[in-house]
Amino acid sequence: MVLTSLSGKNVAIGEVRQQDILEELLLARGAHVTKVPLVAILDAPDPAPVLGWIQRFIQEPPRMLILLTGEGLRRLFSLARTNHLAEPFIVTLTRTSLLCRGPKPARAARELGLSDTIAAREPTTDGVIATLAGINLQNCRIGVQLYGEEPNLKLISALGKAGAIIDTVAPYVYANREDENRVVDFIHILQSGVIDAVAFTSQPQFKRLQTVATARGIGQELRQGLEKTVIAAVGPVVRDQLEAAGYTVAVMPERTWFMKPLVTALGRYFENTGEHPL
Repeated sequence: MVLTSLSGKNVAIGEVRQQDILEELLLARGAHVTKVPLVAILDAPDPAPVLGWIQRFIQEPPRMLILLTGEGLRRLFSLARTNHLAEPFIVTLTRTSLLCRGPKPARAARELGLSDTIAAREPTTDGVIATLAGINLQNCRIGVQLYGEEPNLKLISALGKAGAIIDTVAPYVYANREDENRVVDFIHILQSGVIDAVAFTSQPQFKRLQTVATARGIGQELRQGLEKTVIAAVGPVVRDQLEAAGYTVAVMPERTWFMKPLVTALGRYFENTGEHPL
């Protein structure tokens, strides 16, 4: 049975890992889907060097792995899982000293069941370097998960002077200028009133919209555009973020906060109203 509760409706969604699932659910209900690059962090465009690092990490575990971001560890695990290396990757992590620059990588480690981590004295590069002071790193293999593509020459230099054998990995990159231009184009389209609904499934999506709009001087255009469309939030955390910014969230699942309940709630909204408020 083909559902038609969103027939003819133009629904905008952010490009996320679950984008294909959300898009299929919306298309199944007859919607037209507009995809927007609302995630500023993307997997490394060439996964081969990252996968090679994971394989080296498993085969020749370093004495220590320095985790500069939680996002990096999550993406390393995701790529390991995709390539059927999740179990040996986790086992190796449990046998390796993990130095976390701050609370976010420590939280990501806990998500993987890794609670025995070392916290940097301060959540900065200088804090990491200070934590390593006094440790004999001569000829020790040290893995470094970088912050995006930033080479962190200060940290690498400090490790090199200590005699460490350094193996860096950059599992993600930041969105480029072309992606930002696509967000600007979307804001213009939104302001024109042709988008019936925008479905937000994470806090970074709305933050990305705000950041780009502010940087390009089109914050008012973004506000006007969102006020012309139905705003849907996957759950209360995202709803609260939007409402704190002064927007009305018209659609949110009642109990379970996932993609399918979101689409069901959006379809129900249009079945009951027929049109979006302008």
